[in-house]
Amino acid sequence: MVLAMWSLAGGPYLAAAVLLVLAGVPKLADPMPLVRALRSVQLPASRSVVRAVAALEVVVGTAALLAPGRLTAAAVALSYLTFSAFVAFVLRRGGVLGSCGCFGKPDTPPTVAHLAVTLLLTVSAAALAVSPPRESVWSSLTGELVVLVGFAALLAWLAYLVMAVLPATTPAAVRSAVSGGTSARRS
Repeated sequence: MVLAMWSLAGGPYLAAAVLLVLAGVPKLADPMPLVRALRSVQLPASRSVVRAVAALEVVVGTAALLAPGRLTAAAVALSYLTFSAFVAFVLRRGGVLGSCGCFGKPDTPPTVAHLAVTLLLTVSAAALAVSPPRESVWSSLTGELVVLVGFAALLAWLAYLVMAVLPATTPAAVRSAVSGGTSARRS
């Protein structure tokens, strides 16, 4: 029997791992949104460093999915703690002008909701780092595992919506999109 902590934190942990992979791949392809975001808050950045960080995200996320355990959970927790610190730093400084490029979306700057999501994912991964499953999670397909994977998929989708779609629905973003669309038609 897998530990109760896995039943409690496994869904958010798996969602966090999936999001690491989904956020890392676009930055491998195009690191410039994150380079610009980092530079907009006076942090040093280069394409090669951003690509290295993105590759690390993909590796950590993939390892966390394939072999949930103390080490992978700690790596996921550290990743999200770093993201949370960056989002908090950006929010405190007044925000960045555009997206970090995590999901390949332009103009989705971090929000307080984004910070809340990354902090919750940090806590769930940290909980599993402290109390990891004692046996292989993927050793047998059970109803509990199927439900947990479905729950993780739902959480990943909702977290994506909060971080990548919700910021585009703010009044300022809507005004920007409308004025951008109007000026594009005039050209």
